[in-house]
Amino acid sequence: MALSPSPSSPIKPHFTISILHTQLIHQSMAMMKASLLLAFFLLSAGTLARHQQQGQQWQQQNQCQINRINALEPFDRVQAEAGVTEFWEPENQQFQCAGVEFIRHRIQPGGLLLPSYVNTPLLSFTEQGKGVLGVVLPGCPETYESSSQQQQQQQFSDPSQRRGQRIQDRHQKVQNLNQGDVAAIPAGAAHWIYNDGNEELVVVVFFDTQNNANQLDANRRRFYLAGNPQAQSQQQQGQWQPMRQQQQGQSHRNAGNIFNGFDVEFLQEAFNVDRETAEKLQGQRDQRGHIVRVQQGLQIIRPPQSRQEQEQEQRGYGNGVDETICSLKLKENIDNPSHIDFANPQAGRISNLNNFKFPILRHLQLSVARGELHRNAIQPPQYMLNAHSLLYVTHGSLRVQIVNNQGESVFNDQLRRGQVVVIPQNFAVIKKANEEKARWISFRTNDNAIIQNLAGRVSAIRSLPVDVVSNAYQVSREDAQKLKYNQQQTTLFSPSSSRGQGWPSA
Repeated sequence: MALSPSPSSPIKPHFTISILHTQLIHQSMAMMKASLLLAFFLLSAGTLARHQQQGQQWQQQNQCQINRINALEPFDRVQAEAGVTEFWEPENQQFQCAGVEFIRHRIQPGGLLLPSYVNTPLLSFTEQGKGVLGVVLPGCPETYESSSQQQQQQQFSDPSQRRGQRIQDRHQKVQNLNQGDVAAIPAGAAHWIYNDGNEELVVVVFFDTQNNANQLDANRRRFYLAGNPQAQSQQQQGQWQPMRQQQQGQSHRNAGNIFNGFDVEFLQEAFNVDRETAEKLQGQRDQRGHIVRVQQGLQIIRPPQSRQEQEQEQRGYGNGVDETICSLKLKENIDNPSHIDFANPQAGRISNLNNFKFPILRHLQLSVARGELHRNAIQPPQYMLNAHSLLYVTHGSLRVQIVNNQGESVFNDQLRRGQVVVIPQNFAVIKKANEEKARWISFRTNDNAIIQNLAGRVSAIRSLPVDVVSNAYQVSREDAQKLKYNQQQTTLFSPSSSRGQGWPSA
């Protein structure tokens, strides 16, 4: 006979399994909630990061929402013992849009611009005078040495016999600078300039601060290897002084070359010199500034301006294939007739240096153009497909008009010698010379900048079907034919090619 269970009997096994199952369900639900919260957090963080990145990109792009462009002149200057450097304001909206900066060195005869390097690639143009440029490329051999010194060294095989002889000097190659020379210097490459002529050496320098080679922020930073560059600037007063102090150091103690920040003992060991020499390396007592005067001339090993070198420059450029960074040419004269791409005897000429003519520009992702317009000649409306452009007038003056994407004129004024204007990518521009010949240099943020003309024999309007032109501008087919084919000149227009004589005054 079976007995019925008493109240104190144990719980049946299937009840225990049900409770465990319920607990497992609760735990699974808790884990799912945690996973969902984690996924939501990660999604929110990723979305926030994307929004921040998009915001930064929008902010950078919004810097090119320019309603007005102005002709710019130097905003500040820093005087040194043997020259002066003039600065254009880097915070100007034009420079911020293009991500570029611009300065001008004026070096007196016998002046030496101290060795330094910057965090951006740069292009320099020698506007006036002549001199010597030295560039130090990491890992490249010191190929320049005096043959007479080498012979003296070979005559004495015993080092003790050579102690009384003058120490042989070897260094990397230097370049002769002449008017019209464009020099290309990679980011971080130390360089210096010396004026060995009898007149002031004027060199303008273009910096691409948004270049891929710059891994810092979008500010040009110059690192000096010698002297006390800010000794002069700290004593000067100017509108840009607070900005310069903020960027380059608040006190005289911090305003020096890079060796100034190291301990003297470390420098003694690193260079194997005495303490006095190590202290001079820091340049704390040097009051000459960033351009110093060389007494009795600079004794360096330099290439002669031989006939062979002149013929090589006349022939043009290398093939750009079998050249290494050490053998690449760092200098080309854009005024050389071999670089002329477009010429009109009645209007002027245009010369370009791109990655094909000047292979190192492929590494820097920059290019240069040199323009010349004769009296009252016109460069037709055009825009640049893939680059910003900085235009600097070197002779005469230009009447320039620039139009934005909304069809509004953002610049309609004279551009005189020594002034700068930035032409943003895709903004349309037209130039006309005044009563005298005008010349300019244009720096571009692409190693193969492409231009689209809007008028002339090779232009966007000429390439459109006549019915498209007729309907787009609400003109007859006859007038559309005139728009397409009346102008037979290409890149530069002589005054006689246009019925309109002169532009309305600004």
